[in-house]
Amino acid sequence: MDRSALASTGSPVDVGAAASGADAFMHRLLRIPDRQRPIDESETHRIFSTSIFLSALRCLLSYIVLPIVLPAVGAASSVGPAIGIPVGLLALVFDYKGIRRFWLANHHQRWAFSALYAVVGGMVLALVVIDLVHVFG
Repeated sequence: MDRSALASTGSPVDVGAAASGADAFMHRLLRIPDRQRPIDESETHRIFSTSIFLSALRCLLSYIVLPIVLPAVGAASSVGPAIGIPVGLLALVFDYKGIRRFWLANHHQRWAFSALYAVVGGMVLALVVIDLVHVFG
């Protein structure tokens, strides 16, 4: 059955009935209802762009601005975690929202985008943990 045809008509897709075990696991993990009308993919792509931008900003701050630029202009190195932790947490929230939107849209490349989000989110999470260790360690 062509899922894009279902998405364009707005008919609910019973994802639980035809889903593989991995799909069903992702639906439970992302709290996606069994009978869900696919959402508009344009919003999904907008959230993807925002999420990747925030994750890239977090990495740019961690590897260029905080260790190189701030000391060069005389700013304290302890400022890094105060900037990095909130940006990193915001990036992780948008990563989760982005993955969920691809699954809500029943996007044909939802697994590929989920893998990309997982890799990017893992890197950002590692940076947040490093900042937290720096603050509390």
